[in-house]
Amino acid sequence: MASLIYNKFLDYLADADISDDTFKVALVTSSYTPDKDTHEHFDDVTNEVSGTGYTAGGETVTGTLTLDTANDKLTLEFASTSWTSATITARGAVYYSSTGTASTSTLIAYNDFGSDVAVTSGTLALAASTVTLQN
Repeated sequence: MASLIYNKFLDYLADADISDDTFKVALVTSSYTPDKDTHEHFDDVTNEVSGTGYTAGGETVTGTLTLDTANDKLTLEFASTSWTSATITARGAVYYSSTGTASTSTLIAYNDFGSDVAVTSGTLALAASTVTLQN
């Protein structure tokens, strides 16, 4: 038999650990290099965007957890968000669970846009994003 993760653990993860968390998304420049092995908390993130219409730490976003035992997966979907009347340039977005303290706010995912996205006195809109843990 193959190795596996018990669905109850995914249920536990969804209900016990992060279901009541405050999720945030911050924008970063092309100078940020994510490291999935050593970056653990928001204070590990460097080169956050700054500019008109952007607040350090990013925006709060709704995160919806869904456990699918029929397909053995847990999904975390983050709602879309936007920065209006903004003058900023971003290369990616960092999703994290915010405790209000950067050194204890756990990183979740990094979304690389593939190239810089710039707006001048405009709106930078970020579509909904999904993270899937599948067994």
